[in-house]
Amino acid sequence: MESVTVGGPESSEPAWMGSCSFWDGAMDLLKELKSMPMTLDLLQSTRIGMSVNALRKQSSDEEVIALAKSLIKSWKKLLDASEEKSEEKKKNLSLPTSSSKETGNSRDQSSNKRQEPPKTPTTPKITTFPPAPVTCDAVRNKCREMLTTALQADDDYIAIGADCEHIAAQIEECIYQDIKNTDMKYKNRVRSRISNLKDSKNPELKKNVLCGAITPEQIAVMTSEEMASNELKEIRKAMTKEAIREHQMAKTGGTQTDLFTCGKCKKKNCTYTQVQTRSSDEPMTTFVVCNECGNRWKFC
Repeated sequence: MESVTVGGPESSEPAWMGSCSFWDGAMDLLKELKSMPMTLDLLQSTRIGMSVNALRKQSSDEEVIALAKSLIKSWKKLLDASEEKSEEKKKNLSLPTSSSKETGNSRDQSSNKRQEPPKTPTTPKITTFPPAPVTCDAVRNKCREMLTTALQADDDYIAIGADCEHIAAQIEECIYQDIKNTDMKYKNRVRSRISNLKDSKNPELKKNVLCGAITPEQIAVMTSEEMASNELKEIRKAMTKEAIREHQMAKTGGTQTDLFTCGKCKKKNCTYTQVQTRSSDEPMTTFVVCNECGNRWKFC
Protein backbone atom coordinates (compact mmCIF):
# COMPACT_ATOMS: atom_id res chain seq x y z
CA MET A 1 0.00 0.00 0.00
CA GLU A 2 1.50 3.27 -1.05
CA SER A 3 1.69 6.30 1.34
CA VAL A 4 -0.06 9.56 0.38
CA THR A 5 1.77 12.89 0.59
CA VAL A 6 -0.59 15.82 1.46
CA GLY A 7 0.07 19.06 -0.35
CA GLY A 8 2.12 17.52 -3.24
CA PRO A 9 5.81 17.87 -3.85
CA GLU A 10 5.64 21.68 -3.97
CA SER A 11 4.10 22.06 -0.48
CA SER A 12 6.43 23.53 2.20
CA GLU A 13 4.54 21.84 5.02
CA PRO A 14 5.68 18.48 6.36
CA ALA A 15 3.55 15.59 5.29
CA TRP A 16 2.38 14.95 8.83
CA MET A 17 1.08 18.54 9.17
CA GLY A 18 -1.14 18.08 6.15
CA SER A 19 -3.42 15.58 7.81
CA CYS A 20 -6.78 16.67 9.11
CA SER A 21 -6.24 14.80 12.34
CA PHE A 22 -3.12 16.91 13.12
CA TRP A 23 -4.90 20.24 12.69
CA ASP A 24 -7.85 18.96 14.64
CA GLY A 25 -5.48 18.03 17.47
CA ALA A 26 -3.72 21.41 17.15
CA MET A 27 -7.08 23.11 17.33
CA ASP A 28 -7.94 21.25 20.50
CA LEU A 29 -4.56 22.19 22.04
CA LEU A 30 -5.02 25.89 21.14
CA LYS A 31 -8.49 25.88 22.66
CA GLU A 32 -7.09 24.28 25.80
CA LEU A 33 -4.33 26.92 25.97
CA LYS A 34 -6.92 29.66 25.64
CA SER A 35 -8.88 28.27 28.59
CA MET A 36 -5.74 28.06 30.79
CA PRO A 37 -4.85 30.96 33.12
CA MET A 38 -1.63 32.21 31.60
CA THR A 39 1.04 34.21 33.43
CA LEU A 40 4.13 36.03 32.27
CA ASP A 41 6.41 33.69 34.18
CA LEU A 42 4.77 30.68 32.53
CA LEU A 43 5.17 32.23 29.08
CA GLN A 44 8.86 32.96 29.72
CA SER A 45 9.66 29.52 31.17
CA THR A 46 7.82 27.42 28.51
CA ARG A 47 8.33 29.72 25.52
CA ILE A 48 4.89 28.54 24.38
CA GLY A 49 4.38 31.78 22.54
CA MET A 50 7.13 30.95 20.07
CA SER A 51 5.59 27.54 19.34
CA VAL A 52 2.12 29.00 18.81
CA ASN A 53 3.52 31.67 16.54
CA ALA A 54 5.38 29.04 14.46
CA LEU A 55 2.16 27.06 14.23
CA ARG A 56 0.35 30.16 12.99
CA LYS A 57 2.92 30.79 10.26
CA GLN A 58 2.98 27.18 8.99
CA SER A 59 -0.76 26.47 9.16
CA SER A 60 -3.13 26.89 6.24
CA ASP A 61 -6.21 26.35 8.39
CA GLU A 62 -7.91 29.71 8.86
CA GLU A 63 -9.50 28.65 12.14
CA VAL A 64 -6.14 27.57 13.57
CA ILE A 65 -4.50 30.78 12.37
CA ALA A 66 -7.23 32.94 13.90
CA LEU A 67 -7.09 31.17 17.25
CA ALA A 68 -3.27 31.30 17.31
CA LYS A 69 -3.35 35.08 16.60
CA SER A 70 -5.91 35.54 19.37
CA LEU A 71 -3.70 33.73 21.87
CA ILE A 72 -0.56 35.63 20.85
CA LYS A 73 -2.44 38.94 21.11
CA SER A 74 -3.74 38.17 24.60
CA TRP A 75 -0.29 37.01 25.77
CA LYS A 76 1.31 40.14 24.32
CA LYS A 77 -0.98 42.21 26.57
CA LEU A 78 0.55 40.45 29.57
CA LEU A 79 4.02 41.50 28.40
CA ASP A 80 2.95 45.07 27.72
CA ALA A 81 1.30 45.30 31.15
CA SER A 82 4.48 44.03 32.78
CA GLU A 83 6.60 46.61 30.95
CA GLU A 84 4.24 49.41 31.99
CA LYS A 85 4.48 48.33 35.63
CA SER A 86 8.28 48.33 35.51
CA GLU A 87 8.28 51.83 34.00
CA GLU A 88 5.91 53.05 36.70
CA LYS A 89 8.19 51.64 39.38
CA LYS A 90 11.14 53.49 37.88
CA LYS A 91 9.13 56.71 37.84
CA ASN A 92 8.02 56.19 41.44
CA LEU A 93 11.60 55.67 42.52
CA SER A 94 12.70 58.87 40.84
CA LEU A 95 9.72 60.93 42.04
CA PRO A 96 10.81 61.29 45.68
CA THR A 97 14.13 62.75 44.56
CA SER A 98 12.51 65.34 42.38
CA SER A 99 9.78 66.01 44.88
CA SER A 100 12.33 66.37 47.63
CA LYS A 101 14.24 68.81 45.45
CA GLU A 102 11.08 70.73 44.80
CA THR A 103 10.26 70.64 48.50
CA GLY A 104 13.77 71.79 49.31
CA ASN A 105 13.51 74.56 46.75
CA SER A 106 10.14 75.58 48.09
CA ARG A 107 11.55 75.59 51.61
CA ASP A 108 14.53 77.65 50.49
CA GLN A 109 12.22 80.06 48.76
CA SER A 110 9.96 80.25 51.79
CA SER A 111 12.97 80.78 54.07
CA ASN A 112 14.26 83.49 51.73
CA LYS A 113 10.87 85.13 51.86
CA ARG A 114 10.95 85.03 55.64
CA GLN A 115 14.43 86.57 55.70
CA GLU A 116 13.41 89.51 53.51
CA PRO A 117 13.14 92.72 55.54
CA PRO A 118 9.60 94.06 55.98
CA LYS A 119 8.63 96.69 53.47
CA THR A 120 6.47 98.61 55.94
CA PRO A 121 8.32 101.16 58.08
CA THR A 122 9.07 99.92 61.57
CA THR A 123 10.12 101.61 64.77
CA PRO A 124 13.94 101.79 64.92
CA LYS A 125 15.40 99.32 67.36
CA ILE A 126 17.62 100.36 70.22
CA THR A 127 21.27 99.45 69.82
CA THR A 128 22.12 96.45 71.95
CA PHE A 129 25.18 96.68 74.16
CA PRO A 130 27.41 93.79 75.20
CA PRO A 131 27.13 92.65 78.81
CA ALA A 132 29.29 94.54 81.29
CA PRO A 133 31.64 92.57 83.54
CA VAL A 134 30.58 92.43 87.18
CA THR A 135 32.86 94.24 89.63
CA CYS A 136 33.15 94.04 93.41
CA ASP A 137 35.04 97.34 93.67
CA ALA A 138 33.03 99.76 95.83
CA VAL A 139 34.37 102.85 94.02
CA ARG A 140 33.50 101.47 90.62
CA ASN A 141 30.03 100.38 91.74
CA LYS A 142 29.40 103.86 93.15
CA CYS A 143 30.47 105.45 89.88
CA ARG A 144 28.10 103.16 87.99
CA GLU A 145 25.23 104.22 90.25
CA MET A 146 26.00 107.91 89.67
CA LEU A 147 26.18 107.41 85.91
CA THR A 148 22.83 105.56 86.02
CA THR A 149 21.26 108.46 87.93
CA ALA A 150 22.59 110.92 85.36
CA LEU A 151 21.09 108.87 82.50
CA GLN A 152 17.74 108.72 84.36
CA ALA A 153 17.62 112.48 84.99
CA ASP A 154 14.36 112.73 83.00
CA ASP A 155 11.94 110.43 81.18
CA ASP A 156 13.94 110.14 77.96
CA TYR A 157 15.18 106.66 78.85
CA ILE A 158 11.58 105.47 79.33
CA ALA A 159 10.48 106.75 75.91
CA ILE A 160 13.54 105.22 74.25
CA GLY A 161 13.32 102.01 76.24
CA ALA A 162 16.98 102.00 77.24
CA ASP A 163 18.54 100.06 80.12
CA CYS A 164 20.33 102.86 81.98
CA GLU A 165 22.07 100.57 84.47
CA HIS A 166 23.50 98.47 81.66
CA ILE A 167 24.71 101.49 79.66
CA ALA A 168 26.21 103.09 82.79
CA ALA A 169 28.10 99.89 83.54
CA GLN A 170 29.45 99.87 80.00
CA ILE A 171 30.63 103.50 80.22
CA GLU A 172 32.34 102.89 83.57
CA GLU A 173 33.99 99.72 82.27
CA CYS A 174 35.41 101.59 79.25
CA ILE A 175 36.76 104.38 81.50
CA TYR A 176 38.35 101.87 83.84
CA GLN A 177 39.92 99.90 80.98
CA ASP A 178 41.39 103.14 79.60
CA ILE A 179 42.87 104.39 82.92
CA LYS A 180 43.49 100.99 84.59
CA ASN A 181 42.95 102.52 88.03
CA THR A 182 40.40 104.24 90.26
CA ASP A 183 42.62 107.21 91.10
CA MET A 184 41.78 110.90 90.79
CA LYS A 185 42.11 110.83 87.01
CA TYR A 186 39.49 108.07 86.86
CA LYS A 187 37.14 109.95 89.20
CA ASN A 188 37.51 113.22 87.28
CA ARG A 189 36.73 111.40 84.04
CA VAL A 190 33.55 109.94 85.55
CA ARG A 191 32.49 113.31 87.04
CA SER A 192 32.94 114.96 83.67
CA ARG A 193 30.61 112.41 82.02
CA ILE A 194 28.03 112.83 84.78
CA SER A 195 27.97 116.64 84.63
CA ASN A 196 27.61 116.66 80.85
CA LEU A 197 24.86 114.01 80.89
CA LYS A 198 22.94 116.03 83.51
CA ASP A 199 23.31 119.31 81.60
CA SER A 200 19.75 120.49 80.86
CA LYS A 201 21.11 122.74 78.09
CA ASN A 202 22.61 119.74 76.31
CA PRO A 203 19.84 117.08 76.16
CA GLU A 204 21.04 115.71 72.80
CA LEU A 205 24.15 114.19 74.39
CA LYS A 206 22.15 111.98 76.73
CA LYS A 207 19.65 111.00 74.03
CA ASN A 208 22.46 109.96 71.69
CA VAL A 209 24.02 107.85 74.43
CA LEU A 210 20.70 106.20 75.34
CA CYS A 211 19.84 105.24 71.76
CA GLY A 212 23.37 104.12 70.88
CA ALA A 213 24.30 106.91 68.47
CA ILE A 214 27.19 107.61 70.84
CA THR A 215 28.65 104.34 72.09
CA PRO A 216 29.99 103.79 75.64
CA GLU A 217 33.49 103.51 74.15
CA GLN A 218 33.13 106.94 72.55
CA ILE A 219 31.71 108.88 75.49
CA ALA A 220 34.31 107.30 77.80
CA VAL A 221 37.11 109.19 75.99
CA MET A 222 35.32 112.29 74.67
CA THR A 223 36.73 115.68 75.69
CA SER A 224 34.63 118.44 77.28
CA GLU A 225 34.59 120.28 73.97
CA GLU A 226 33.28 117.19 72.15
CA MET A 227 30.53 116.63 74.73
CA ALA A 228 29.45 120.28 74.80
CA SER A 229 26.14 121.45 73.34
CA ASN A 230 25.99 123.11 69.94
CA GLU A 231 25.30 126.46 71.59
CA LEU A 232 28.33 126.21 73.85
CA LYS A 233 30.46 125.09 70.90
CA GLU A 234 29.46 128.24 69.01
CA ILE A 235 30.31 130.45 72.00
CA ARG A 236 33.72 128.81 72.36
CA LYS A 237 34.31 129.20 68.66
CA ALA A 238 33.52 132.91 68.79
CA MET A 239 35.77 133.40 71.81
CA THR A 240 38.60 131.62 70.06
CA LYS A 241 38.22 133.87 67.02
CA GLU A 242 38.24 136.96 69.23
CA ALA A 243 41.35 135.81 71.06
CA ILE A 244 43.12 135.17 67.77
CA ARG A 245 42.11 138.61 66.51
CA GLU A 246 43.37 140.29 69.69
CA HIS A 247 46.63 138.46 69.41
CA GLN A 248 47.04 139.45 65.79
CA MET A 249 46.24 143.10 66.53
CA ALA A 250 48.75 143.20 69.36
CA LYS A 251 51.43 141.79 67.10
CA THR A 252 50.73 143.85 63.98
CA GLY A 253 49.86 147.24 65.43
CA GLY A 254 49.15 149.27 68.53
CA THR A 255 50.52 152.25 70.36
CA GLN A 256 53.19 151.92 73.00
CA THR A 257 52.38 153.67 76.27
CA ASP A 258 53.19 153.82 79.97
CA LEU A 259 49.69 154.84 81.03
CA PHE A 260 48.70 151.21 81.88
CA THR A 261 50.21 149.09 84.63
CA CYS A 262 50.42 145.33 84.11
CA GLY A 263 48.53 143.37 86.75
CA LYS A 264 51.14 140.60 86.75
CA CYS A 265 54.58 142.14 86.54
CA LYS A 266 53.48 145.66 87.70
CA LYS A 267 55.44 147.27 84.87
CA LYS A 268 54.21 150.01 82.55
CA ASN A 269 55.80 148.91 79.27
CA CYS A 270 52.53 148.27 77.37
CA THR A 271 50.98 148.55 73.95
CA TYR A 272 47.29 149.30 73.39
CA THR A 273 44.87 149.16 70.46
CA GLN A 274 41.33 150.50 70.27
CA VAL A 275 38.72 148.65 68.15
CA GLN A 276 35.00 149.31 67.60
CA THR A 277 33.60 145.91 68.59
CA ARG A 278 30.05 147.06 69.46
CA SER A 279 27.52 149.43 67.92
CA SER A 280 28.66 152.85 66.73
CA ASP A 281 27.09 154.68 69.67
CA GLU A 282 29.06 152.57 72.15
CA PRO A 283 32.64 153.42 73.18
CA MET A 284 35.53 151.58 71.57
CA THR A 285 37.17 148.58 73.23
CA THR A 286 40.80 149.04 74.31
CA PHE A 287 43.06 145.99 74.10
CA VAL A 288 46.29 146.16 76.12
CA VAL A 289 49.29 143.82 76.06
CA CYS A 290 52.27 143.95 78.39
CA ASN A 291 55.51 144.04 76.44
CA GLU A 292 57.41 142.57 79.41
CA CYS A 293 55.46 139.43 80.39
CA GLY A 294 52.87 139.14 77.58
CA ASN A 295 49.85 139.59 79.86
CA ARG A 296 46.74 140.80 78.00
CA TRP A 297 43.58 142.57 79.13
CA LYS A 298 40.96 144.90 77.73
CA PHE A 299 38.83 147.92 78.70
CA CYS A 300 35.40 148.68 77.37
